Amino acid sequence: MKIATPAPHVLPGPPPPFDPECAAVLAHLPAFPALNLETIAAIRQPPPGFEPPSDEELTRDGAFTLEERFAPGRDGAPHVPLLVCRPTAADGPRPVIYFIHGGGMISGDRRQGLPQILDCAKVLGLTVVSVEYRLAPETPYPGPVEDCYWGLQWTADHADDLGIDSTQIVVAGESAGGGLAAAMAFLSRDRGGPATIGLLLMAPMLDDRNDSPSAVQMAGTDTWDRSRNEFGWSALLGTARGGPDVSEYAAPARATNFGGLPPVFLDVGSAETFRDEVVNFASSIWRAGGRAELHVWPGGFHGYNAMVPEAAISRETHEARARWLERNAGLTGNR
Repeated sequence: MKIATPAPHVLPGPPPPFDPECAAVLAHLPAFPALNLETIAAIRQPPPGFEPPSDEELTRDGAFTLEERFAPGRDGAPHVPLLVCRPTAADGPRPVIYFIHGGGMISGDRRQGLPQILDCAKVLGLTVVSVEYRLAPETPYPGPVEDCYWGLQWTADHADDLGIDSTQIVVAGESAGGGLAAAMAFLSRDRGGPATIGLLLMAPMLDDRNDSPSAVQMAGTDTWDRSRNEFGWSALLGTARGGPDVSEYAAPARATNFGGLPPVFLDVGSAETFRDEVVNFASSIWRAGGRAELHVWPGGFHGYNAMVPEAAISRETHEARARWLERNAGLTGNR
């Protein structure tokens, strides 16, 4: 598989240094297996120490009750699984975080990445609804983003049943889920879908072209490097990946209209593949007159906050996300 090389004037220097605490853990991680169609089933099995969180863990010491729900898919597509996490102490409709998991478009489920979101929600008194979308390559575009959209539509339509405030929905996504969250924001804007009051995009996967300076710079170094990113986007888009006809509903960096978005939070590590596409996405929002808060965490590799949760940089990342949820998205939780 040939990967395009950017023009010579944008070729980067050596990779930025990793944060020391992150580098110490990264040095002892086992080698990542090759990513291809033959190994994808094994890739989808979490390595030891990274198993999906149990129900008991997700209740956060009894702070939440859990319920599995299912939203109808689009035009006869399979139902979309949702995990609803309600505050046990809720005394009325609560604001909600609609969460989309990561996994490079090819792996993950509605429990992946959820504990950190629940930690924020616990402090603020929020409900969390986590969606499980169908994975590529078995389900290419537009299946995953449509699953996310129809799960959001069902959540808004069933606000009374779920005990949530449909006027206070924030969409959050991590990695591939961040890309899907951004794509869904464009889709919902253009369809007149559910209104949301914020987008929380955590190290989002935004650009199928995979040719930014940071993608080149971190090749073979980042945990989700250029070759792995190539596979994930190709699984989603097939031969259309990198070509002229990719929709912003598939790869949000392709958008030409960045107007009409709610306030957006974006973060990314300085030493990861997605750095420059995230910075460019924030700049596009500002150029369109929108509201965006951008954090580039020095020395962070992709997924550092999950792999090294006790590092100072990870704690600061978590705190910045929580502050934005409270301050910029207008949530009125139980702080």
